Amino acid sequence: MTLGADELARYARHIVLPEIGGSGQQRLARAHVVVIGAGGIGSPVIQYLAAAGVGRLTIIDDDHVDLSNLQRQTLFATGEIGRPKAESAAAAVTRLNPHVTTIAHVARIGVENVDALLGDSPSVVIDGCDNFDTRLLVADAALARRIPLVSAAVGRFEGQVGVYRGWEPGKPCYRCFVGDAPARDAMTCAEEGVLGPVTGIVGSIAALEAIRQIAPFGDDSAGRVLALDLLSLRFRTLALPADPGCPSCARVKDRVAQP
Repeated sequence: MTLGADELARYARHIVLPEIGGSGQQRLARAHVVVIGAGGIGSPVIQYLAAAGVGRLTIIDDDHVDLSNLQRQTLFATGEIGRPKAESAAAAVTRLNPHVTTIAHVARIGVENVDALLGDSPSVVIDGCDNFDTRLLVADAALARRIPLVSAAVGRFEGQVGVYRGWEPGKPCYRCFVGDAPARDAMTCAEEGVLGPVTGIVGSIAALEAIRQIAPFGDDSAGRVLALDLLSLRFRTLALPADPGCPSCARVKDRVAQP
């Protein structure tokens, strides 16, 4: 794949970076990223990946734009209230970067459609949904197909971002982190609130980590969780060991290890 003159100009600030360069930008252009949720986290994720030149974005969300979303979901405007988020997000990508192909699924991802919605071997899956059961489902599907997972979550003034490649030796999967707990009794953003820029910061970091998985630079972030306390402006990085008793990634690691 070669980059056209307009692409060379558009991505010049990437290409001049030794850690990215032309080869890294070409990797981005060939990549396919699936984004679960086009809300507070998904908005900056989609914007930055589109601007970065990721070749294909699949956006999955069954919700519609609501007035209460606009305090933090900067991808949408007042005139789009009532429109499906996935479709509005796809239209925003087209306006931002015509080199990016978008696929919008106005659907709730579930057991019956997860394989179809993830599509043909995406480069990365980013999960920014607000449902714990869905997070486990997406994490299991990504692990089974050996797709890097970037999982991000927010609440009030806090957030976390983790990268999971649990099929690799010594690397944890998402269940190594959270276990097999059923849906927790945590409150939603509607109940406990969230400061708008918190979602922007967490979503931007999630986009950064997706780019790192596609065009590697710096230190590998798989197996670490970044915890953000923006009330106190504190950032902590937690190293996650693989759980030797985790049945999910142990099975996948065994299959990978077999000749």
